[in-house]
Amino acid sequence: MINASGIGTYIQNLIPVIIEKFSNIEFVLLGYVEEMRKYSLVGRGNVTTIDLQAPIYSVVEQIALFNVIPKDTTLFWSPHYNIPLLYRGKLLATVHDVFHLAMPQFVGGIHKRLYAKGMFTALRYKADAVLCVSHFTAAEFGKLVGNNDEESCVIYNGVGESWFKIKKNNNPRNRPYLLYVGNVKPHKNLISLLRAFTSLLSKIPHEIVIVGKKEGFITGDDKITDVADSLNERVLFTGYVDDELLRQYFIHADALVFPSLYEGFGLPPLEAMACGCPVIVSNRASLPEVCGDAALYCDPFNPEDIAQKIKLIIEDENLRETLRQKGLERAKQFTWEKCARETIAVIKKVLSQ
Repeated sequence: MINASGIGTYIQNLIPVIIEKFSNIEFVLLGYVEEMRKYSLVGRGNVTTIDLQAPIYSVVEQIALFNVIPKDTTLFWSPHYNIPLLYRGKLLATVHDVFHLAMPQFVGGIHKRLYAKGMFTALRYKADAVLCVSHFTAAEFGKLVGNNDEESCVIYNGVGESWFKIKKNNNPRNRPYLLYVGNVKPHKNLISLLRAFTSLLSKIPHEIVIVGKKEGFITGDDKITDVADSLNERVLFTGYVDDELLRQYFIHADALVFPSLYEGFGLPPLEAMACGCPVIVSNRASLPEVCGDAALYCDPFNPEDIAQKIKLIIEDENLRETLRQKGLERAKQFTWEKCARETIAVIKKVLSQ
C-alpha cells in the first residue's frame, strides 16, 4: 500500500517519523521490501522487514498475515481497514474513509460491499483505537459502522514542507490550464468537471490537465469518453507522472478544480494550497473541513455552478491572489510532524492499557 495514492502518502510521511521517535522499540514492517527501500524504511537499526505480496482485500492476504505477524507482537498497526482478522493482540487501525459503505452505487459488485461491511464491523470490535483522518470520516464511521468502545480519534493528515518550497521550472504546457489531480474514479466526479469545462470552451483559452490513473474507468464509461473526445486537444490525460512533474503541474496551474463527491480527507487541495495554487473544491464531505475559508466552493452536482466558479477564478486576479495567500496559511496548519506527534500519543496510550 506504500505506493497507493492517499494511503501511500500517509505511510511514506508518517512511518519514518514514528520509527525515529521510538528508537528503542523494534518495528516489523510488512509489505513489498523493494518498495520500502525507496522510502528509507529498510536498513534502520530497529526495523525488520518481512516481504508480503499477497493481494490486498483477499483471503490469501488474511492467511499470509496470520503466518507472518510475529507471535510476540505488542501492537499491530494497520494503515487501512484491511486488518488481520486472526490476530489476537492489541490493534490500532487508521480509517481514511468509509466510501465503500457510504456510496455503494460506485462500488463494483456486491462482494466488495460485503467485504467492506464485514471488515469495518470487525475493526469496530477488534481495534483498541481507531484513527480517523477527519471529523467527517469519524462521523461517517460512527453512522455507518458504529463507534467502537473507545471513541475514534481524529488526527489530520499533513503536507510536507517541500510543497512550500517548489522551484518553478519550465511550464509543462504551452497554454494556460486548469488542473485536476486524483485517481479517475466515478465518485471523483470528472464527468461534471468536463461538462462544466465544455460550456466554457469559447469563453476561456485554457485547457484542462487531468493527472491520475484512468485505467478501468474511462474505457468503460461512454459518457466520459464522449465528453472527453469532444474536447479534442483542450483536455490532457497524463496518466501517472513522477513527483517532480506533478509539482510543476501544480505550481503553473491557474487553479486546481476538485469537484469530488466523497473524500475522507482530500490531499490534492491541501498540496495545491501549500504551493500557492488556488483551489476550487466541492462543498461536500471532508473538503470544507480541510480547506476552511481558503477555497472557492462549488456544488459538485451542478456543472453550471462549477463552470461559474471556474470563470470567476480565471477572471478575478484579486480573488486568485487572496486564495493563494489564504491557502498558504491554511496549509501550514497541517504538518506530518503534528500528525506523528498526535499518533505517537495514541500509540503510547494503547500500549499502556
